[in-house]
This record gives sequence, C-alpha cells and structure tokens, in this order.
Amino acid sequence: MALSVDDVIGKPLREQWEVFLDDHRAALGDCLDGLTEEQARRRLVPSKTTLLGLVKHVTFVEKVWFDEAITGRSRSEIGIPAAPDESFDLTADDTVDSVRTAYLDACAASRAATAGIALDDVITGNRRGPLPLHWVYLHVLREMAQHCGHAEILREQVLAQP
Repeated sequence: MALSVDDVIGKPLREQWEVFLDDHRAALGDCLDGLTEEQARRRLVPSKTTLLGLVKHVTFVEKVWFDEAITGRSRSEIGIPAAPDESFDLTADDTVDSVRTAYLDACAASRAATAGIALDDVITGNRRGPLPLHWVYLHVLREMAQHCGHAEILREQVLAQP
C-alpha cells in the first residue's frame, strides 16, 4: 500500500516530495475512472483541455522533466511533441486505456530515472540549463497540482452533464 502524505510527516525531504508527487500523479490518473470515451474527450473550455488531453499532457510533462532533463535526449528521440500545447492533441487512436497506460508507464519510468540521483545532484538536459533535482521535483509538483485542479473541475462538469 502506498504511503499517504500524513505518513511522511517528519520523514526525509526526498521521501516527502516523492509521496506528494505520487499522490498528485494518482489523482491525475484517476480522473478518467468510470468515464466513457466521449466524456473523456469532451471539450468544456475554449482551449484544447479535455480530461483525456490533460492526462496525455502530464505524460508529456513526466517525459520532459524525467527523461529529457535527466538524459539529455531530444523530444523527437523520446517521441513527444516539441511544444507543450501540442501534447494536448488527441488522435483517433487515443483511448482512456491507452492514454492512462502511457501515463502510468511514464510515471514508473520517472521514478526509475530519479532513483539513483540525489536531491542536490544537478541535471543538465533542460533548456533552462543545469538544475538541481530538488528544483525539478518542486516544479513538477507545482505543475501536477495545477493540473489536478483542472481535472477536478472538468470531471465535475463532465459528470454533471447528461
């Protein structure tokens, strides 16, 4: 069973950050639970943001920060879009199951990529230049929290519609 955020009070900082990040990761993966394909694709805002697109986007985020930034591989080598806005684009092949599976796989790869890196270790593959891993964790946690809020609101709207 996964640790809750309350379980890590007083634990080392890295353990706290990883539990908080995993809590947000789980919430984003769960936002698709019980939705039809149509509901997951439903556009309720002028932007390209849909629940399915949001999970596809956070898959991109995981790969940018825990593959590109750590390994230095290019986005084309990783197989992700060049720009964040494009990561919301859905194809006919994107389904709730396929997008969720890709997301869970990206999260697992992120955990593996950071396992041997200390919080103060510097990674060099991000366009901003060298960054300590702790900054990356904070940045991703901030982005995940923002997208969790988006997902909660969109899901509430989707479920309120017939």
